[in-house]
Amino acid sequence: MKPFTYERARTPAQAAAAVARTPGAKFLAGGTNLLDLMKLEIEAPGHLVDVQDLKLDRIEKTREGGIRIGALVTNTALASDDRVRRDYGVLTRAIVAGASGQLRNKATTAGNLLQRTRCPYFYDPNQACNKRKPGSGCAAIGGYSRQLGVIGTSDACIATYPGDMAVALRALDATVETVNSAGAERRIPIADFHRLWGDTPHIETALAPGELITAVTLPKPLGGTHLYHKVRDRASYAFALVSVAAVVQKDGSGRLAIGGIAPKPWRVEAAEAAMPQGAQAVAGRLLAGARPTRDNAFKVPLVERTIAAVMAEAKAA
Repeated sequence: MKPFTYERARTPAQAAAAVARTPGAKFLAGGTNLLDLMKLEIEAPGHLVDVQDLKLDRIEKTREGGIRIGALVTNTALASDDRVRRDYGVLTRAIVAGASGQLRNKATTAGNLLQRTRCPYFYDPNQACNKRKPGSGCAAIGGYSRQLGVIGTSDACIATYPGDMAVALRALDATVETVNSAGAERRIPIADFHRLWGDTPHIETALAPGELITAVTLPKPLGGTHLYHKVRDRASYAFALVSVAAVVQKDGSGRLAIGGIAPKPWRVEAAEAAMPQGAQAVAGRLLAGARPTRDNAFKVPLVERTIAAVMAEAKAA
């Protein structure tokens, strides 16, 4: 691990200002992803701004009837909150499907949104990676790509976003709240928060330099049956090959967001209109334009089968 300096911020605006004025600085909360990347020298921030004292660890009701989740609420606290379990069950299911209990005790809401890809070529400094070193190329293209993306990828990167929580948040139409170094606040729809790779895969979110996530808000409850199916190589502590977050109503309509296949939680609202027609129709619209590799072409039919399993479970509920 390379040397770095450290400070503890006292307000969100102070934290944002500290990162904005220091090139290469990073926010530090639970550190479950960042510290691993620092040990491997994939991330080498010269300055860390600790945000754990910012009192952003509460879950509160909003005037609109939804909830506001502070950026520092841990995954464990969020998944076990009575309101979340009752009204946003897909979120609880998605969080519990990810990582281990020990990691969920430390991982935060904002940090979960910002976790970086688990592409093996990103984690290997000896391999070309446009996310790690822009312009160096992508060794995953033409390499071993079983766990990588089939849609929303580009000629510069085929990595996937690895998280579970954000897939559920996409199905729930969450909004990400932020503050910048001048104290100005912003609200970013979760649909726009994670970027497609394009020619700049090292730019992963819509956040400006130094912009700090302060909360995630959910609209009023949707009702319906909430499900999260995660297909992976091991029964626990493994990232998704394909995951499906679903909120299904009694008439068969609903929402579907897919994980494990793209640079961001993948949701195509037009595909949801086909839910009464069955999983094949939904998957066809969801994956229009997919570009699977030889190694991960199996993900295309796997998406359809996982959607079918979710719809069958919802129908039986």
